[in-house]
Amino acid sequence: MPDPSAQSPKMQMLERRTFLKLVGAAAVTAAQDAVALPAHTVAIVVDPDSAITRSEPVSWAVKTLQDALSAKGIAATLSASPQEGSHSFVVVVAPAGSPLVRSFGSLPHLEAPETTALIPGKLSGSPAVLVSAIDNRGFVYGLLELADRVRFDADPFAALHLAAPVVETTPNKVRSVLRAFCSEIEDKSWYYDRGFWTSYLDTLAAARFNRFNFAFGFGYDFPRGVTGDYFHFPYPYLVEVPGYEQVRIDPPLAPGERRRNLETLQFIAAETARRGLEFQLGIWTHAYAWTDSPHSDHRILGLTPATHAQYCHDALAMILKECPQITGLTLRVHGESGIPEGSYDFWQKVFDAIAAAGRPVEIDMHAKGINQIMIDMGRKTGMPVKVGPKYSAEHMSLSYHQADIREYEIPRPDRMESGVFNVSNGARRFTRYGYADLYQQNSGYEILYRLWPGTQRHLLWGDPALAAGLGRTANFCGAAGLEICEPLTFKGREGSGHPGGRTAYTDTSLAAVAQDTDKFRYGYLLLGRMLYNPDTPQETWRRGLRRTFGAAAAPVEAALAHSSRILPLVTSVYLPSASNHAYWPEMYTNMPVVVGSEPSPYTDTDKPFCVANCSPLDPQLFSSIAGHAGDLLAGRLNPRYSPVEAAQWLEELAAASQQALDEARHSAGRRAASPALRQVEEDLLIVNGLGLFFANLFRSAMLCSIFDATGDPEAGALALSHYKKARDAWSTMAKRASGVYVSDVSYGDVPQRRGHWLDRIAAIDTDIAAMEEKVSAKRSDSRSASVAIHAVTAHFQRAAVPCAHTPATVFHPGSELSVSLGVPSASVTGVTLWYRHVNHGERWKSTPMQRRSGSYRAAVPGEYTDSPYPLQYYFELRSASSAWFYPAFDDTLSNQPYYAIFKRS
Repeated sequence: MPDPSAQSPKMQMLERRTFLKLVGAAAVTAAQDAVALPAHTVAIVVDPDSAITRSEPVSWAVKTLQDALSAKGIAATLSASPQEGSHSFVVVVAPAGSPLVRSFGSLPHLEAPETTALIPGKLSGSPAVLVSAIDNRGFVYGLLELADRVRFDADPFAALHLAAPVVETTPNKVRSVLRAFCSEIEDKSWYYDRGFWTSYLDTLAAARFNRFNFAFGFGYDFPRGVTGDYFHFPYPYLVEVPGYEQVRIDPPLAPGERRRNLETLQFIAAETARRGLEFQLGIWTHAYAWTDSPHSDHRILGLTPATHAQYCHDALAMILKECPQITGLTLRVHGESGIPEGSYDFWQKVFDAIAAAGRPVEIDMHAKGINQIMIDMGRKTGMPVKVGPKYSAEHMSLSYHQADIREYEIPRPDRMESGVFNVSNGARRFTRYGYADLYQQNSGYEILYRLWPGTQRHLLWGDPALAAGLGRTANFCGAAGLEICEPLTFKGREGSGHPGGRTAYTDTSLAAVAQDTDKFRYGYLLLGRMLYNPDTPQETWRRGLRRTFGAAAAPVEAALAHSSRILPLVTSVYLPSASNHAYWPEMYTNMPVVVGSEPSPYTDTDKPFCVANCSPLDPQLFSSIAGHAGDLLAGRLNPRYSPVEAAQWLEELAAASQQALDEARHSAGRRAASPALRQVEEDLLIVNGLGLFFANLFRSAMLCSIFDATGDPEAGALALSHYKKARDAWSTMAKRASGVYVSDVSYGDVPQRRGHWLDRIAAIDTDIAAMEEKVSAKRSDSRSASVAIHAVTAHFQRAAVPCAHTPATVFHPGSELSVSLGVPSASVTGVTLWYRHVNHGERWKSTPMQRRSGSYRAAVPGEYTDSPYPLQYYFELRSASSAWFYPAFDDTLSNQPYYAIFKRS
């Protein structure tokens, strides 16, 4: 965004005159209407000599505050300098050096971008609050905070009076939301709806996101089998490129449709910038022809391989010129873009258009398959470069970066592909689902994580603890921040859209909202505010909950928090596919517990394909089901988090959520039948049912593994019993959901990406029948597995003893990194230090620690620290009967369970 202070003196003077005229006109109007003013009047005094306070985003935020006050019957006028005692309250909008701030005494020193300060005091004899900052976003956030207080407080005038200064800043430079156009049927309505955009962007700004990424070409993983292709190759839908009049869309667009598309994009970009957000344009597909796609809705004609690259260059240059608010481009540069990997001449043409834009335009390259050649090409443009790895594969996990990737993502000779994916599925395979080897010193780019929409994409989500965890780890080892793929991302993807919008409610009383995104405002608020400040005060989100749910606000908050941990936990523990395209735990397609009972819907996992063999997202810290069953039978101590613990957590989360829902319904009174409360209840009952299903599925698969190894009939009987409990939980949930959601909640063109929870019962029943047959057969070699069975079915308590550790904040490359852990307990028999470079292309190393007077000590060798990568480490502790980690997950499962050091001397 251009810096207002960089304008010419003449332009600044003109703007100041315009600003003063507006203030004067407002003051005259206020004087004329003085007799009609309500009891409380508020003057908003904006420093006319500051280019920042006169900027468009700050003016927009001032107007937002005025409107909030007016809606509560409080007159709010712009005033250059209010007379003594002429107003009930004064809001001063000024930087630290302004004469207007003198009466506020000593001010806090503000130096970090996007810091906002609200300082109580007096001006002209009236109580006042100063909104101060060093940039326009800081001012916007302060003004919007006041507007929120007014909007949600029972006494809006009192809400302006602060008891103490409020100063907030952010550790995350980028806090972004990605919205994608995936379906002509479902998405055109909101794309053209300007009222939607103003409301939606207001929501993002209030949540303190500072970037909005609008993505085209996100509807397919590869240009094959394409049907819904509107905007998939976006250029011809937006611009007619001189010299390429032969390029056309078949069937043709309606007259004026291309122009309308571009004007809408221009409007979105301008409104994004008006609120102080960066506008990022995502172009995920550059293919213009679809293979094996006889039913495609459109075809792009008139391009050839010889003209393709230059056309993309010229079209992109036009769009950058027509939309000057575009501050960055997100590009998928691996084979799924439709451009074979290694086509560097093509990407050079695209980058040349960016370099010629005449303004800074950030290049954000999706990290899958990224290599140094592409990075260097981006850097040579002179534009800022970001690389965008996935936060936790293509899913939402617990809020930490996985300590390791699945074995399936590690390059091996038998996994090396050639052709289109020769890089991303070749030697750079480990770049697919994490930060890979991107944390190299002096890389010349910034890392921006992207949280993909694979796990909970349709149902309500809202947990302050996990959101705060994301805020703390978004800047992991100096990363720039995090981009969230919003709720409903991929709805209607691959031509699966339905008329009538994206909410998919069959109960129309639950769809009584202006826009589909209104349902998710609470989640936007939590994610945005926690990315801005992980220690955001609880009142920030609770005031809105009170307005919506009244006396039921507190239990609604608790129910949402507990339920919202269920599916991220499932993803962390059990990942039959890292791809969102295959695995959708929110509407899970059953994988067999009994090998061969039915075809597996997932193939990017260990063979034979069954539940027990599926890897966790993070195999360094979590055990697979088969692995844990093997440990139990062998009597091995393993510190990893087990499926038994996960099952127990899932049961506890579902129970706590249900208790809170019961309390909410009891407390709601007349609001119990409100659409807002019913939306929460119906969605959480589905999620809680999923939690109970997976808890019992995990126990069943562990017991089945024990039965396979021992033939113990008790293990077989209990495996079947837990599977039937899982089926009952699913069936109960699905039958209720059938009265809430339509029969096809569609996120893709194949059964496992669409349909209804009811559809999945048949596959569960098939597998249960196979298990019944398996466990009914008597085996002559059976042996008792009572100890292992007890461990699966009994309550588990992870060992823990008090420990003391002061993490290092800096390391010296080439020198040993000494590490100590204080362990006063005599029950601990040994401690192991695990360490690794922050590089998913490497495996972890370990060394035993030596005990010395109440503590254990070890060192990471100097030859290992002599590396371009940061370091990370954690501890494994053992006693005679247990093994466990330090640091451990906290009660909310939202902390980082290891230490990382990225600063070097």
